[in-house]
Amino acid sequence: MTTITQRMREELVRRNYAEKTTNDYLRIVENFRLFFHKRLDHMRPDDIRRYQVYLLEKRKLGVGTVVWHVAALRFLYVKTLKRYDMREDLPYPKRLPVILSQGEVARLIDSASNLLHYTMLLTLYSAGLRRAELCRLRVANIDSERMMLRIEHGKGDVDREVPLNPMLLERLREYWRWMRPPNYLFPGTNRWWRVDKPITPKVVWNAVQQATRRAGIDKHVTPHTLRHCFATHLLEASVDLRPIQLLMGHKDIESTAIYLHVSKKHLQAAANPLEQIPVSGTAHRRGGRHHSSARQEVWRTTATQLPTTQSA
Repeated sequence: MTTITQRMREELVRRNYAEKTTNDYLRIVENFRLFFHKRLDHMRPDDIRRYQVYLLEKRKLGVGTVVWHVAALRFLYVKTLKRYDMREDLPYPKRLPVILSQGEVARLIDSASNLLHYTMLLTLYSAGLRRAELCRLRVANIDSERMMLRIEHGKGDVDREVPLNPMLLERLREYWRWMRPPNYLFPGTNRWWRVDKPITPKVVWNAVQQATRRAGIDKHVTPHTLRHCFATHLLEASVDLRPIQLLMGHKDIESTAIYLHVSKKHLQAAANPLEQIPVSGTAHRRGGRHHSSARQEVWRTTATQLPTTQSA
């Protein structure tokens, strides 16, 4: 580990980043350094630009994976080395989230294979949670008196609260009577036995994939899709961006504004320019084809009546 990566690790620990995120960021930065065989503080904007193109074109990584690489490099240069000018040279690749209709979300949740999966999917959507936030939920985070759900140590180690839907509360009570979790709401397992530790993110992923197949939904659905749907459906219900930002735990309003690009209500609010131009209908087009066919029929009839060369 170089001096710079050691500083970066300390900065990640100081900001209380998750251990997995810390290890991923350090691995990404080390691969970046090895790609150019240069000191990290000697890299120029052109180097970063070339590396992003390499990840997308040569390695053909998915946009989400490249975004993760950009986040790691941004942390290195902006947060660790204080090179704020590099932010503009590290743009996130644009990608619109996949959104399900409310009917599709209902089908997805109802297609859960058991009560555990059903409750996890319902909680993901109703509270707009990230997958890791769902895994770390504790029974004590459910405040039925205030009807609030407390999310602790979210992204960037930020806590927040979201309203607890009465329907979700009833389902959580039903689930609790069945599972009886002592601490973590969704406990993990050890050799097929339930233990008091958080469920793994892979279990949540598999629950969503199984439900997607059972519901017959052809879209690319992940646990984060339900979070995107939560925000988009709020926006379509005329909730302002600022409250949605707080519910989602977004640091920047620009992160919330992306849902304007996928909100059906906002996209359909604009008049289509086709409605403003006086195009004619298709009747004369059909007629044109009819007349053309008629002319061809007349020509065939006339041609059969013409004398052949031999008879002439």
